[in-house]
Amino acid sequence: PTGTPPESPLGKATVYADAYDPALLFAIARAPQRATLGIDAAAALVFEGADAWTAWEASWLDATGKPQVAVARFEIPCDSPRIVESKSVKLYLTALNQTRFADASDCAATLRRDLSAATGAPVDVELVLPAAYATLARAEPAGECIDMLPLRASHDAPDASQLATLSGSADEALVSRLFRSVCPVTGQPDYATLQIAYRGAPIDRASLLAYLVAYRRHPGFHEHCVERIFVDIQRACAPAALSVAARFSRRGGVDINPWRRRGATGAALPGPTSVQ
Repeated sequence: PTGTPPESPLGKATVYADAYDPALLFAIARAPQRATLGIDAAAALVFEGADAWTAWEASWLDATGKPQVAVARFEIPCDSPRIVESKSVKLYLTALNQTRFADASDCAATLRRDLSAATGAPVDVELVLPAAYATLARAEPAGECIDMLPLRASHDAPDASQLATLSGSADEALVSRLFRSVCPVTGQPDYATLQIAYRGAPIDRASLLAYLVAYRRHPGFHEHCVERIFVDIQRACAPAALSVAARFSRRGGVDINPWRRRGATGAALPGPTSVQ
């Protein structure tokens, strides 16, 4: 199904299905939230990127009925017309627990087909089997941490007018581990490490920290928060190149790591590897 956040499974009593059902995936259009940022759904996007998901608790049955486990990773392109609401993905994955597949590739193909249909764009899916779990180790994002700076100001909501630049030029990546927003439906907190890489006039780091901390009570899905940060920095600081990547903490066995980029910077790692 497709609808608005209040119509999703979030914040509602849930009956967990034990049979495969792709209709459990609840899609939400990107366009309304992008419209609040001045992004025209009919025009070309001002960035490229994707939403990199990790589902740490995927399971199904093989052809004999024996349980199998894996970590599922999938990447939804940012030009997809829809996102999938995270609780619905968890319900969908749980419903696969008693479903038989010929092998792991058969299961991955099913996920690929269903997620692509829900989001309206091709979704890359990988099942990482237990023998390869060691490859899932994550390095810290590249860049200089700004969290030790004094907080210049405290605001209840993000305000792009807080952002400022200095004279000169820079090509750098800045990192903050203090980001927090809240789910727009349940109000539950979402924590993330952010990496902001850019090339252009130096961004005043204290102003950037104050701007990011102001998201602490801001209601927004992960994807929209990252896009708002990107658009605000682009408009306020006018960098020649910019990337914003977020590594959100897992909740309910799932984490979502959106990244958006325009142009190339010397400091940023390419694509989603900056948050893996």
